[in-house]
Amino acid sequence: MHINTDGFTPIRNTFSSEDLELILKDYFIEQRANKSFNFEKISSIDHIRDNSILFIKEKKSVNINKKNVHIVTDSKDIFDNKYFDNISLVSNLNLCNIKLINYLLIHEDQIDFFDDFEKINNSYISKYAKIDSSSKIGKNCIIGRGVTIGQNCLIKNNVVIKNSILGKNITISDNSVIGSTGFGFDLKNMGAKNLIPQIGLVLIKDNVFIGSNCTIDRGKIDHTIIGENSMLDNLIHIAHNVVLGKNTCIAAQTGISGSVIFGNNVTIGGQAGFAGHIQIGNNVVIAAKSGVTKNIPDNSIIAGFPAIDIKEWKKQIINQKKNGHK
Repeated sequence: MHINTDGFTPIRNTFSSEDLELILKDYFIEQRANKSFNFEKISSIDHIRDNSILFIKEKKSVNINKKNVHIVTDSKDIFDNKYFDNISLVSNLNLCNIKLINYLLIHEDQIDFFDDFEKINNSYISKYAKIDSSSKIGKNCIIGRGVTIGQNCLIKNNVVIKNSILGKNITISDNSVIGSTGFGFDLKNMGAKNLIPQIGLVLIKDNVFIGSNCTIDRGKIDHTIIGENSMLDNLIHIAHNVVLGKNTCIAAQTGISGSVIFGNNVTIGGQAGFAGHIQIGNNVVIAAKSGVTKNIPDNSIIAGFPAIDIKEWKKQIINQKKNGHK
């Protein structure tokens, strides 16, 4: 699905590979480029965009489909791969990521980010937002730049929505925040100035219910996606790049780390926790207080920490009691 993000993150400057040495300064090492083109977007490994920069840290299979893509890496092995015709080698990829995105795009984590609001029913609605007339916005809400809200949506009181596209028949309950900045910290370069920019969106499909005091983070480059007919209880955190399939049901106080991919028809008990970058299959049931640290196949029922098949978990509990453990 093609999503135009220009309304959320307008272009600040256009520039080409010829400008990288000047912009990156001390971090720039060398470059190989067989053509020059202006950068307009940022690509991810999974979604290659035309006229874009792609940051790569590790060796991965990349199909650039003959598009105008310039790779930036701090790996000499990747730079030496002659398959890549347009590539720059730098000394610190995270810091170069920050510099180039901040130079290219205007985004909300910059102090000069601009929005223009109208006060309607005691809520502040961006003039750059699009809200269907059949939807209702409660009091003390903030609806930010670029946000689209479809038909028959109910946004209750004190809700913040930004960097998001909502389908139809969606309910978002009081005090929830949708489209906030996710975990973009570099533990080797601490501090707010070294936040790796988050420039993706949140896409909420039709017929979704989101409870009170939930936070759903925008994607890092691609998008966080909440599938059709999903039901989220109160006090749930969903990190960047998470994808929930259709008919997902999540109980309260669950926390999901970044880039977890869920199949369809998944049910999650309260206070469950998920490590990042794992995949959960279709028709999976996860018991309350489970700690999920690895991929889970289709049709599984799991429990415990680390979460395992619930029958095995019950056997472990019985054996512990037999051995005198409480």
